Amino acid sequence: MDKQPQIGQIVKVLRGKDENSYAVIIEIVDERFVMIVDGDKRRFDQPKKKNVLHLELQPAISSEVTSSLLETGRVTNAKLRYVIQKYAHAKGE
Repeated sequence: MDKQPQIGQIVKVLRGKDENSYAVIIEIVDERFVMIVDGDKRRFDQPKKKNVLHLELQPAISSEVTSSLLETGRVTNAKLRYVIQKYAHAKGE
């Protein structure tokens, strides 16, 4: 049983042209789809709709992204890049 995706959660993309890259969930569409962004190729104002089956949910949930989305309804691309970079670095990638 897979855990439910959460807003601010870091995911690894398993399928598509962004394969093996990290992204952050900014919206949950329904039980099958989420909107993801990475702040670089996939900016906040153009999120990618992704099937959760094509994502590997990481245990990390960024409180910075979550609180920013709750407070202002958006998050800066720089913050997204920073969070992903910090997570990938912590994993040694």
